[in-house]
Formats: sequence, C-alpha cells, structure tokens
Amino acid sequence: MTEKRILLAEDDTDLGNILSQYLSMQGFEVILTRDGEEAWESFQDRPADICVLDVMMPKMDGYEVAIKIKNRNPDIPFLFLTAKSLKEDRIKGLKIGADDYICKPFDVDELVLRIRNILKRSSVSIAENTQIGQYEFSFEELVLKGQYDSHKLTMKEGMLLRYFLERQNKLVKREDILIELWGENDYFLGRSMDVFVSRLRKYLQKEKSVSIDTVRGTGYIFRIKPIP
Repeated sequence: MTEKRILLAEDDTDLGNILSQYLSMQGFEVILTRDGEEAWESFQDRPADICVLDVMMPKMDGYEVAIKIKNRNPDIPFLFLTAKSLKEDRIKGLKIGADDYICKPFDVDELVLRIRNILKRSSVSIAENTQIGQYEFSFEELVLKGQYDSHKLTMKEGMLLRYFLERQNKLVKREDILIELWGENDYFLGRSMDVFVSRLRKYLQKEKSVSIDTVRGTGYIFRIKPIP
C-alpha cells in the first residue's frame, strides 16, 4: 500500500517533532512545517493526502492556510490542532470545511485514529452516474450537471448527496449521517453538516421535484417526486 502523505503544520518545535516521528512510525510520509507560510508553500510544491494544521501559527494562521488549500484543491481533507476550546473557534474551523478538530492536549493515538478515519471516508468507492430530475450527478467527477447550470462538488458534498440518494424518500437520522460520514455524533460536526445540507439545497433549488426536508429533532428526508 502506498503510504499517505501528511502535511503537518505545527510551530511548537517539540510537539511538531514528536508528532512527525510518531506519524512516520505509523506508516505515513510526513512533511513537517513550522509556520503558515511554510505550510502553504510546501503544499504547492508537494500536495498532501491530508493536512494537519495548528490554528495559532506565525506569519499565517491555520484558518488562512486551510482556506488557501481548499481554494487550490477543495477535496483535500484536513483537521485543526488547537489550544482553543471555544465553541466559536470550532464552528469557524468547521465552516471552512474542516473534517475534524482536536484540542490540545490530546492523545497521539487518538490523532492517528482520526486521521485514518478521515482518509477512509475520503476514499469512497466510485458510484455510477445518477439522474436527479434535470440533473445528472457523477460521484467520480464530483459534478452535478443540469441543462443550464452545473456545480463542482467537494468530496464531502458528494458523499452526502450520494448518502441521501441511496436513502431517498426515507427519513435518515442526523446521528446516523454524522457517524457514517463524519465519524462521530458531535454537536459541532452537526453544525458543519447543516452547512453542507444547505449547500446541496442551493445547488438543487431549480429542480422542483427534489427537496431536502428537515424533520425537527430527528433528521432529513431527501424527497424526489415522480415526474407526471
């Protein structure tokens, strides 16, 4: 198996060295950087399979680096390392599109497990093209193409849309979606999921036969009405 490459950005010298050595022992190729600018420059030269970004770094913080990386390649998964535990900071990171968020101090084995879970979710097998009203959804290309418009989806958007399609016209529980696609049922990850649901609604708003209905306190129903 080809080893996965991790871009690790951590300005704490001791912690960075420990994490780099441990992740290498776990079979990953690690690119260790010490500040935000170095992390961004490194990513442009050697794209990674996943990015592990400290939030508080000199020259450019983790949020700024994440935004630049997502603009360059929307499908790259990443998680934040932070000493902050404030709800607002976690929500900010998840809104950017973070796959996870871990607060210091943390267990290194837990970090490895989270990285493996994210990589596993990001390498979903390819599904065939699916018709959604006037739109055709290609999971392979992560494209939702209509007669007059098309949308390039992120991996997480594509995974969520496919999850709904596989369970169309059925109630799906929030906790089931979170555990299946995000790895755990967590309040902050739930807020992130709501953002992705809103994006899918926006992409499909021109298709009147489709709706994503919220069942308060329970979950969602992805409805596709038969065309008369």
